Amino acid sequence: MITVTCAIIRNEDDEVLIVQRGVASDHPYKWEFPGGKLVEGETEEECIIREIAEELSMEIVICKKLIPVDHDYGNKHISLIPFICDTLDEIPFLSEHIGYKWVSHEDLLSFDYSEADVFVAKNYLRNVKTGKNPKAKHINIGYEEKKVDTELQALINNMMSTKEADWVATSAIDNPFVFNKLLDYSYSSNKKLAFRASWTLTKVCDRFPEMIYPFLGEIVEKLDTIDNESTLRSFLRILSLTNLELVNPGLHGFLAEFCFSILKSSDSAIGVKAYTMEILYRLAVIYPELANELAASIHILMEDGSAGIKSRGMAIRNKLANMPARHKQK
Repeated sequence: MITVTCAIIRNEDDEVLIVQRGVASDHPYKWEFPGGKLVEGETEEECIIREIAEELSMEIVICKKLIPVDHDYGNKHISLIPFICDTLDEIPFLSEHIGYKWVSHEDLLSFDYSEADVFVAKNYLRNVKTGKNPKAKHINIGYEEKKVDTELQALINNMMSTKEADWVATSAIDNPFVFNKLLDYSYSSNKKLAFRASWTLTKVCDRFPEMIYPFLGEIVEKLDTIDNESTLRSFLRILSLTNLELVNPGLHGFLAEFCFSILKSSDSAIGVKAYTMEILYRLAVIYPELANELAASIHILMEDGSAGIKSRGMAIRNKLANMPARHKQK
């Protein structure tokens, strides 16, 4: 019996991610929920987080474990353990699959799955129909800030869905105390707290980006001190969507140097590299002399990169080629 985990990954539109296997796989061209084998010494939760990071370069939050599916394929007998997960990442970077789709609940059963994944899909849809919507947690901000601080940390540490992250994000939009705490927690040595706080911070910035503007310089200055890749990814995502002319120009050189070091590093995750490419493109719009160095770095990265990094690299190179003429002439 082989133990395998899989993730039913939902986005903010409540669509589910499915991926397609290649011709050389055990189940050519079949669709499935991404995941992989449990290795010795790791928990099932650690397994699915690792597999999704390796296969798709995505950050996930585990929301619920479903009933395992035991299936005998003849040449192997597996116990498939599904987890319902949420993500803020929009695009998976495929390393083992040839395609992906975000699918609505209504269309989920209309694809040609590997046999065990059919049962996973059906079990998930039954769970969606019978499950109760969680109640929003109200954050009471008053004079007892220490108590609120403790309660807020506990809430963030135990968030189990994007809906709960939305509640905290809405509180942060309404109350500067919560927003400032999210930023503080993002620098925490508690990696779980830091990731979930920075993840929630990206939701705030997606809705009201101007709230982060006063803190952009602080974020840039601290980039090279962050040893939590999940938090770094969140901050880079925020910067990749920001008008960098709002950042102190004195920090632009440091930011460019940091991003180039990420592109050249063999240890950085694909998602992190993708965000740094976008940041460097935005800097190249301001400083056209960076364009050639960025194009050369992307060329080197694409030579041995995955399909996902090649796709993102090509998109950035096309943007560089079509930069507004007024910037090119500076």
